[in-house]
Amino acid sequence: MSSVVATTDRSKGIRIVGLLTIIAGALLIVAGGVTWGAVSAKLSDERITVSEDAAAFGGQTVNTPWAAFAQADIINEHALAATDGKTYAELGKEDPLRATAMNGSFLRASLFTSVVAFGVAALVMGLGVLFVLTGWAFRAIGSRPAVAADDASPVLTV
Repeated sequence: MSSVVATTDRSKGIRIVGLLTIIAGALLIVAGGVTWGAVSAKLSDERITVSEDAAAFGGQTVNTPWAAFAQADIINEHALAATDGKTYAELGKEDPLRATAMNGSFLRASLFTSVVAFGVAALVMGLGVLFVLTGWAFRAIGSRPAVAADDASPVLTV
């Protein structure tokens, strides 16, 4: 003789947690996408183009992390060429080239900040995808039919 083990309450809870996880994942995907778009738009508004002598993306508008990185890299090369290979910290306080090195450092830091912002946006979107997949898995587990167990078999409840 067998009986059905009641799992309805637990299944409903798992399905609700799954739904909430999917909703959180969707919100993360949207938030990451909005952030990516905002950073891209703000960079486009600056009308920065990658220098033609850059290793990649020469002449393109800086509105992606790759273009921002390429422009930051070439700014470093230009600043070092202007200061005979010396960084801001290596130049004397009265050296007129120190301002050139400082401006190059500030521009690079600003572009690298946008690269990091793009990375955070991508991370958030990736986490959103993982949340959606996890929520989907919870809902799939929660919608499985009740398990039949033999009366003679011990039933483990958690």
